[in-house]
Amino acid sequence: MRTTPDPDNPRLSDIELQRMKRTPQVRIIRRALKLTEEEFAERYDIPVETLRDWEQNRTTLDLVAQAYLKVIAREPELVRKALAKDNT
Repeated sequence: MRTTPDPDNPRLSDIELQRMKRTPQVRIIRRALKLTEEEFAERYDIPVETLRDWEQNRTTLDLVAQAYLKVIAREPELVRKALAKDNT
């Protein structure tokens, strides 16, 4: 089944797609939790510089970091409690 191109919504070229900035998922998670970069970094034991690099797409997240962020996104309070300084 072939679709007819939409003149009001033309396809983007490869160059246009490369120029577009994708919002990193870590920023979405942090904003959903209503935390500043500093608060998020401190709460989840992530160096703030690393967090900024992820958010600004300067570095890519390895598989471990991706998994950690998935857990934070799904169970932020559980992770916070597990990492609490007074937790023994």
